[in-house]
Amino acid sequence: MRKVLAALYSVLVYGFFLGVFLYAIGFVENILVPKSIDSGPSGDVASSLLIDAALLALFALQHSIMARTGFKRVWTRIVPAEVERSTFVLFASLALALVCWQWRPLPQTVWSVDDPIGFRVLLVVSWMGWGLLLLSTFLISHFHLFGVSQGLARLLGHADPEPAFVTPFLYRWLRHPLYAGFILAFWAAPHMTLGHLFFAIATTGYIFVGIWFEERDLIAYFGDRYRQYRATVGMLFPKVRSVAPRKGVAR
Repeated sequence: MRKVLAALYSVLVYGFFLGVFLYAIGFVENILVPKSIDSGPSGDVASSLLIDAALLALFALQHSIMARTGFKRVWTRIVPAEVERSTFVLFASLALALVCWQWRPLPQTVWSVDDPIGFRVLLVVSWMGWGLLLLSTFLISHFHLFGVSQGLARLLGHADPEPAFVTPFLYRWLRHPLYAGFILAFWAAPHMTLGHLFFAIATTGYIFVGIWFEERDLIAYFGDRYRQYRATVGMLFPKVRSVAPRKGVAR
């Protein structure tokens, strides 16, 4: 019964996450959702910024605390190990849903691209960011990342594999293509409002903090192997490698 419940729980949480994440895309892109980053009732700038900052801080704290190894060690004494990741995804999805629900728009225009070509280019870049993000999750095992594999493991008789150091496709040129996708999606806005700009700045800042924590944990686990990878592969953009000129032979 525990195996069945764990499997059902992980699948239901994934379904909830998928719904919230798709809504969040519409929220950022201002399409197909009843309340987006630039719609809904707005108050004065100061109170709106405080509310939005509190929402993003709650989201960041949930991620930072629950992702740490020390917290997981204590947390799995309460929550079964096979659903620990799904529970993290559930809390993250609830925090993201709260951001979308309670966000206070700041509709003041920061920039607006009226040129049709420039407008389309920025839209394409933004959607490329979402595509890059999605592709990156599948490169590092999408269903393991969101807890489904762990929840189904016992029911299917699979052992949860030990973390392995691999660099598939995009990870040969970028250490964090998933985060690069987020940054492209958040910043490539043809019409940037003050609220959207605040969202982009705050989330980008948190991404850099998250990268610091994540790489610290990866170095602790993989040691010199990850240090070498970090030294040779760019974080969010490919590193430009200079080619030393070949020495000529004196004749």
